[in-house]
Amino acid sequence: MTDSVHDAREALGARLRELRRSAGLTGRKLAELSGWHQTKVSKIEYGRIKPSDDDIRAYCAHTGAEDQLPDLLATRHNIETAYLEWRKVLGTGLKRRQQKSLKLEAEATFIRDYQPQIVPGLLQTAEYAEAKLRRGMEFHQVPDDLDEAVSKRMERQRILYQRDHRFHFLIAEQALYATVGSDDIMIGQLDRLASIIGMPRVALGIVAATAEALVVSTNFVMFDNRLVMVEGTAAELTITQPREIAVYGRAFETLARQSVTGDKARDLIRAALERRRS
Repeated sequence: MTDSVHDAREALGARLRELRRSAGLTGRKLAELSGWHQTKVSKIEYGRIKPSDDDIRAYCAHTGAEDQLPDLLATRHNIETAYLEWRKVLGTGLKRRQQKSLKLEAEATFIRDYQPQIVPGLLQTAEYAEAKLRRGMEFHQVPDDLDEAVSKRMERQRILYQRDHRFHFLIAEQALYATVGSDDIMIGQLDRLASIIGMPRVALGIVAATAEALVVSTNFVMFDNRLVMVEGTAAELTITQPREIAVYGRAFETLARQSVTGDKARDLIRAALERRRS
């Protein structure tokens, strides 16, 4: 068991312990009410065992905390996969991770994607995707399946044309200027971004570099209000707790209000294009 999984179990146990103490129950009393051996409470609360769904329901029922049940269950279900190091995710190459994204995107009806440094994968040209994935492959020192990974990323983009899906992309203006590959690749990518504006069921907003720093965040993708994916430097985070998802939703709404769209977004893209061409 990795340290991150153990830490997650300990954190869940600490939340359950706080519920019990706030309700004025001893561990022995909770075990008696739940029909458990008296040592089970301490094992749960100190992360030595993973509680079952029924265990968590018992905690909430006996401590009067039924309102916290959804968050606690989501935490429990996500313990083993909430924090996955890239060395494990990409252990067999990049294609597998692209396949996971394809599945997540197919299952969602509304996808919100915020990227502060690069163009979102669903909007990338093949050349931009190849350059970006190549650098990721080199950095994480994973097997070379670049062609397959690029092909799968391009396959993912078909979903943009499905009537039962909606998309809202937000990118920071920095993403227009951060070089991926070469000037020629960036020119093609910026042209692609401009063509996205006005596309049915797809909203594109750009947060200007001069906008007030109301939200400081790494990249994240929201799949409906069910799941949030966050890509860190060393690992990928999967967030399913409703309380935390709501925080990301609020962050996205704040950034969306700051973004420019339509002709103003085109103006920012045009300025970045002119700089590349000059």
